[in-house]
Amino acid sequence: MAISVCKLAFASSLCLALVGLNTTLVAQSVCLPAPRLLTTMPMGGTTGSKVEITISGENLEEADELIFSDSRITAVHKINADGQREPNKYLVSIAGDCPTDVYEARVMTRLGISSSRVFSVGRLPELVQTKPCTSLSTAMELPLNSVCNAVMSLRAVDYFVFEAKQGQRIVAECASRGIDSKLDAVLIIADASGNDLLVERRSGLLDFIAPHDGKYVIKVHEMTFGGGPAFFYRLVLRELAIGEPVVRHPSTRSVSSFSWPPTDLPDQATLTEVEPNNDHSKAQKISLPCDISGQFFPAADVDVFEFEAKKGEIWWIEVASERLGLPTDPAVLVQHVARSGTNETLTDIAELSDIPSPVRVSSNGYAYDGPPYDAGSADVLGKLEIKEDGIHRLQLSDLFGGTRNDPRNIYRLIIRKAAPDFALVSWALHMELRNGDRNALSKPIALRGGSTMAMEVVVVRRDGFDGDIDLQMTGLPEGVTAKGLKIPAGKTRGVMLISTHQDAPRSHATTNFVGSAQINGTTVTRTCRLASMAWPIPDSWSEIPSPRLLADVHVSVSGIEYAPLTIAPSQKNVVEATAGEKLTIPLVQIRRCEFSGATMQLKAFGAGFEHLPPFDVPLTADFSQATIDLAAMKTPPGDYLIGFYGSAVAKYRRQAEMVIAAQNAHQLAEQEQLALAATAAKLAEDAKAAPADLKAAADQAAEAAVSRHKSAVAAVAAAADRLKKATEIATPVDLVDIVVSEPIAIRVNPKEASAQ
Repeated sequence: MAISVCKLAFASSLCLALVGLNTTLVAQSVCLPAPRLLTTMPMGGTTGSKVEITISGENLEEADELIFSDSRITAVHKINADGQREPNKYLVSIAGDCPTDVYEARVMTRLGISSSRVFSVGRLPELVQTKPCTSLSTAMELPLNSVCNAVMSLRAVDYFVFEAKQGQRIVAECASRGIDSKLDAVLIIADASGNDLLVERRSGLLDFIAPHDGKYVIKVHEMTFGGGPAFFYRLVLRELAIGEPVVRHPSTRSVSSFSWPPTDLPDQATLTEVEPNNDHSKAQKISLPCDISGQFFPAADVDVFEFEAKKGEIWWIEVASERLGLPTDPAVLVQHVARSGTNETLTDIAELSDIPSPVRVSSNGYAYDGPPYDAGSADVLGKLEIKEDGIHRLQLSDLFGGTRNDPRNIYRLIIRKAAPDFALVSWALHMELRNGDRNALSKPIALRGGSTMAMEVVVVRRDGFDGDIDLQMTGLPEGVTAKGLKIPAGKTRGVMLISTHQDAPRSHATTNFVGSAQINGTTVTRTCRLASMAWPIPDSWSEIPSPRLLADVHVSVSGIEYAPLTIAPSQKNVVEATAGEKLTIPLVQIRRCEFSGATMQLKAFGAGFEHLPPFDVPLTADFSQATIDLAAMKTPPGDYLIGFYGSAVAKYRRQAEMVIAAQNAHQLAEQEQLALAATAAKLAEDAKAAPADLKAAADQAAEAAVSRHKSAVAAVAAAADRLKKATEIATPVDLVDIVVSEPIAIRVNPKEASAQ
């Protein structure tokens, strides 16, 4: 089943230590091409307006539709005076009822849908920095209540000037990391001479009261003076009334925030913490259950609450602060209070801090010896079991609050009876190479024909829920199927396998990704959020990855390229076996390019089979098989869904279809040239033999034929040049990635059933 031309690459990758590959692999590149949208300029627009934007990125060949995560934002290609599309330029229309927020922008390319880039929608007029403003003399003037889209130059400071009146409250905000920029902004307000008045190095926001009428300067620079196209920002300049709350520029959410909020939680808490409540003598009295909003302010703030509870009661405590996008680390201590006169005896009942990650993470949070996606949180979610009747005291603090003194560091404290539930997040998995390469790549669900992409799904379980979770994905493009390898009871990890038929047409769709479980006899369905890297980072030893949640789940099919290798079960129906026996699964292997190495090692995922010993399959054969010893695996009877995965080095040819097209064009040009050469020769002979009265016409026809032949010769040369360039582009390159099989359904029957 080998196919001579490698049209495509394999599916998006799966986390794997490539210990089975030979040492020649260390020099190979990781991951086959994926389309990535990296910048738009400007980065946003005003509701009810039209804005022209320019995009850039990686592997955006044949960029077509520009797609947004909200139907109220639409785009068309910009057309030039000749009626032709201007490359990478679009006219974006934003409906008047589009809410102020951040949205996903993606572009459809020859490889499918790209990774996304944030597009902001606001209500203030938008400006664009069109020339450098890196000195006081070249400062860009900004009107109040406007947004400026800008890009930071390397080793530079950007200057902006605005007018203010004495006593006027001005809020300047630099949106950067929250809109996918690599910029860590330092924001400064200075006087008209450039002398600093107010500096902010962390929050990107300055709240300023003008001391007198006149001009003021805003300086912006990157914390380490980095710069370049990836260091874009939106500078928001607003006038606010004294005491009016500051509404921050909308921002993306970190991966850790997927577990917040609980289902059906009201937008506003029913209670507010009341200061002073910093020690036991001033503890705020509450009754359970409760929902309280408060602040970790001032620095080193400790909020103390007291309540009565009875022995045997079980409560669940949840605190949200870090998941609200704040630099906080909440901690809870609950103590039983026994009083005798003026004396107190305190007994620790519960001490709660971080929500642990559902899966192993990198040792330092970003170097790739494990997923850089940390689905855990510095927030609190834990169980409180009352040991005896009486008064209990809860102390809530920010573990590092002594270094923070910001009233914007708020929290939400909830104490409730058990409300079992769960929250899901998923991501395309990465590779870990033995030689120390660490990659953190944004991986759009851009499927090639015949590929299977594996998405890891993890769960945070709430309030004691411990059951199975089934995974489903619906609304897929034509020719695409998705099978969820469930998250078993008591476990935190499952896998979603997304497969595309070899002949699936080019298309894309926003899909519905959910998990379902039985809780107290009722089917509960929860949305699975998707996470991705904000930027592709080939080596995260040198740069910290920035994963975030996406607003939606978009799936596409290239319709042009195919996977180098498809592995599928030879029979599509359920594979049956008897408990305690050996199970053989015949596999079909469709190869579409050459590979380095003769074999590939496969592992299994799927509940009940993840401890299957690795086994080898040939990379030069059309068929292979997996043999599973059910006795050694101690696999109980039941229905299972599994998949196999491994890694291989494909000799990938970029845009190989262009070589075929160029070859055909060159062949046609040669045929045309030969035909015209014959015609020219014949007409030349005819001209020689033509009678005198026809001589002039014959000579003219012969000359025209020669001219057409010369044009044909030039066309052959041009076609040969295009063929040469296409061949150079398609020169095989060794790229290593993950190969994932199509899902395999297995039924293990009990021995008794087989004996009947």
